[in-house]
Amino acid sequence: MQTVRYKFVELILLFIVIPLSFVFEYSSILKLIIGVLGFTYILYVLFKVEKIKLQIQKNINWKEFWKTTLIKLLVIGLITTVFVWYTEKENLFNVVLNKPLMWILILLFYSVFSVYPQELLYRTFFFQRYKNLFKNVNIFIIINAILFSLAHLFFKNTLVMILTFIGGILFTITYKKTKSTLLVSVEHAIYGCWLFTVGMGNMLGFPS
Repeated sequence: MQTVRYKFVELILLFIVIPLSFVFEYSSILKLIIGVLGFTYILYVLFKVEKIKLQIQKNINWKEFWKTTLIKLLVIGLITTVFVWYTEKENLFNVVLNKPLMWILILLFYSVFSVYPQELLYRTFFFQRYKNLFKNVNIFIIINAILFSLAHLFFKNTLVMILTFIGGILFTITYKKTKSTLLVSVEHAIYGCWLFTVGMGNMLGFPS
């Protein structure tokens, strides 16, 4: 399981074949089974083969993290607010204004059950398992972002693909810098929750 050939085949199956398969129309139950089996395999490799231990780092620079994250959020916030205003004005802050309880519940559920598993898979596992397969770190970051975007192909929305590619770049850089699943999950949750809040949740599968 540690040979270069095995890892490349594993990468192709887990991050290309399975996500592409979800684009096609077939049983949702079968898709769920494939997804669960794939994620179970990843957890097994991560903890039993790679023997990684998840723990909160003691030397996290929270001040620097919040500074850079909030600056990026400000830029994202301005761009997305203008975008929703011009394209779907009726959706601008619609959920948070009209359904605040649902808004809170969705944000909590999304952050715990969607964001963290994604970061465990696409950053923690991906870095631990495949980083040494690529000599050029920039190529590694771009590939990670492309594959992260590919995981959202089933939405069949070009804008979603672009947003998740950009997000993939940001999250991969953050993880490369901090080596913290917690920090990158917090950043991911902040941006994702903002998109839902500003009115772009429908295209990302959020209920509205």
